[in-house]
Amino acid sequence: MTSKSFRFGIVAGFSPDLAAWTAQAKQVEQLGLDTMLATDPVAGSDPLTLVPAAAAVTSTLRVGTFVLADPFRDPRQLDWQVRTLHRQTGGRFELGLGAGRPGADDHARSLGRDYPGMAQRIERLEATIELIKSTPDRPKLLMAARGPKMLALAAREADIVTFSWLPRTTPDEALSIVDKFRELAGARLGEIELAVNLMAIGDEPAPHVARFAGVDVPELAASGAVTVLPADPGQATDTLLGWREKWGISYATVNSGYLQPFAAIARSLRALA
Repeated sequence: MTSKSFRFGIVAGFSPDLAAWTAQAKQVEQLGLDTMLATDPVAGSDPLTLVPAAAAVTSTLRVGTFVLADPFRDPRQLDWQVRTLHRQTGGRFELGLGAGRPGADDHARSLGRDYPGMAQRIERLEATIELIKSTPDRPKLLMAARGPKMLALAAREADIVTFSWLPRTTPDEALSIVDKFRELAGARLGEIELAVNLMAIGDEPAPHVARFAGVDVPELAASGAVTVLPADPGQATDTLLGWREKWGISYATVNSGYLQPFAAIARSLRALA
């Protein structure tokens, strides 16, 4: 399906202080992973303040966002910020950008921003993307997508597309979404890096996952949901190779709580190269 090399990234959503944040960036790089991405916000902090700190203490690690909520920001100021990060990091910055998650109204209001319905947010996002892509010297654009409108927009505009599976998504359901995306992307498909953001690795209970997903990891793992990767590096390697062959997915991310097992999986897969 694709010959793209695998990439592995960590989605970091907690930063008690700058020392902890930069130490985490150094560890992600030392363990051989490819990217460290900041959530929006990072436990109440601004991701675009933290991302350059991660870049400053690393040399090969790619840094980015997963994903910025467009409604929180002024488009022209955002364009200035991301172009600066692109240049100052020597191209190591990747811009994850989206229309904003449900329930983010309060945070938007705290920033003096309005938070309209999804249709208007997508329309605004299209305008922001047009601005950012107006010149060639720009960061790669990552978009996370699940619904028809976001899948269509990502198919037209994104360099990297992460499929936002629902927690219980089965392999057959995943294939249906990927097939729809292939159809939408058409001739652009070969230019787009396809990705998945995992909820967990292994089958151990994880209260933070249960709170977010409404179902805990053991049940998801037992059901064969594609949002959970086996903890055994060999089994996980086989799973990822299968996803690349069947779906064209070559980039996987997971939250920072699974950093060590994810690094072991990355080492196992790369040992086959």
